[in-house]
Amino acid sequence: MAIRVVLADDHPVVLGGLARLFALESDLEVVACASDGTQTIDAVRNLDPDVVVLDLRMPGKDGLAVIRELRRESSKTQIVVFTAVEGPEVIEAIRLGVRGVVLKEMAVRLLFEAVRKVHGGGTWIERDAAGVALQRLVSRGTEPLDELSMLTPREKEVARMTAQGLPNKTVADRLQITEGTAKLHLHHVYEKLGIDGRMALVRYLQQHGLM
Repeated sequence: MAIRVVLADDHPVVLGGLARLFALESDLEVVACASDGTQTIDAVRNLDPDVVVLDLRMPGKDGLAVIRELRRESSKTQIVVFTAVEGPEVIEAIRLGVRGVVLKEMAVRLLFEAVRKVHGGGTWIERDAAGVALQRLVSRGTEPLDELSMLTPREKEVARMTAQGLPNKTVADRLQITEGTAKLHLHHVYEKLGIDGRMALVRYLQQHGLM
């Protein structure tokens, strides 16, 4: 039985090219193509594919948001990230459970092999995708990565100020940003740390010796 695949990329040329190349592989079947995060999630929900080939940077919900939502839904669909992005975003994808990472600069046959290997329960990660930091993560095996390392410096500032009890407006004023931007940073902090609310943030920072 062919491996059922959803392709997700916001570039029509890339998406169409991938679909044509996948069609040449007898053991791979493209069941849907998606050009943004919402379409990707809908395709997974409706079609229950074996694997999603996912770009990280897409309009609306980006690749990381797609991964988080599928994880929350306990989707059994495996994910192979196919991206030109290198660095922290790739590491975050792996921390969220992605077992396949292929850079767009690599030969497309490697993407086919990654899909097959991940579908079979293995791991395929191009180490160049995130340099030394990714190599350290891969070498840890199943050891979890400290979520705090996924925060940007600004998100860490917002997290600490919020945990000190400062309202969003005060945080924004001190950092010379808008209140909406401060709220957005805080939303990202909650997502990356897997917590919900200010009290949970306080407990998290206390547990990590940051308060």
